[in-house]
Amino acid sequence: MSDQARFGVLMANLGTPEAPTPEAVRTYLGEFLWDPRVIDISRPVWWAILNGFVLRTRPKKVAEAYASIWTEDGSPLMSVSLKQQRALKAELKSRFGVDVPVALAMTYGKPSMEEAGLELRRAGVERIVVLPMYPQFSRSTTAAVFDRLAKALKPCPHLPELRMIRDFHDHPDYIKALANSVREHWQQLGKQGHLLMSYHGVPKRYAEEGDPYPRHCERTSALVAEELGLGPEEWTMTYQSRFGREEWLKPYTDEVLTAWGKEGRQHVDVMCPAFSADCLETLEEIAMQNKEFFQEAGGGEYHYIPALNDRDDHVAMLASLVEQHTQGW
Repeated sequence: MSDQARFGVLMANLGTPEAPTPEAVRTYLGEFLWDPRVIDISRPVWWAILNGFVLRTRPKKVAEAYASIWTEDGSPLMSVSLKQQRALKAELKSRFGVDVPVALAMTYGKPSMEEAGLELRRAGVERIVVLPMYPQFSRSTTAAVFDRLAKALKPCPHLPELRMIRDFHDHPDYIKALANSVREHWQQLGKQGHLLMSYHGVPKRYAEEGDPYPRHCERTSALVAEELGLGPEEWTMTYQSRFGREEWLKPYTDEVLTAWGKEGRQHVDVMCPAFSADCLETLEEIAMQNKEFFQEAGGGEYHYIPALNDRDDHVAMLASLVEQHTQGW
């Protein structure tokens, strides 16, 4: 074998605005919310709602939320994703003994699937393992990666061989990494409160139509609780980030935390196992907004346990996934 592997890795995540401004957010939301994997109602009806109302009213508020978490390195999701990319590349080189090209793409925004594909093509890659950074499968996330990649490849006269990692919601090393992050939090602050595992929600209708996402979330939660030795009364699972008027998966994170605050609970630890990288939904919605809901309702201490991000055990698990799915290459 040469000094480069015979395959490459395409890491994919959701995406992020390029700046915390209404203009940049409007561009990002316009692409994100137009995807029928995300909002699947009638296109003419949704076009009118999206362009006539949502993109006129929502960008300013969302930009303010992004501004509250923006860093010197830009968007937290982008910053963390780049760290994950570099760490995975280094881990794969140590395992395979050669350079393994690792490209980063976002389903919406930049770097695009086209840009990542061109990067891998220039590296001479003929085989690609696609790694969506979503532990639990949903048609609104992982399937959207598949659609976007297919669209990017459609005009290409030369297609690579593809293998796609569908999910890793119950991978033993993923579960251990999550549990390790909780244990480290407890070592620093003490094990005092109830553990809440909050997942990004999807419309209830999606699950009724066959999306396995809630089953995957339930399985992840049960395995993490088992790994930590928690009894049923010591942990709870909820769903966050709902959008629109239809019913989404329940219970809702904000409603549960508000109720707990009214009950006078004194200690709550919150983690978000569906997010491989910290982003708006974890840093602003969970760590800030929901903390306010809990404490203003009368609750006590509230701690957010960070996403796995570029932790060594997380990166090692991702590398193991790549090894597993490139057998024979």
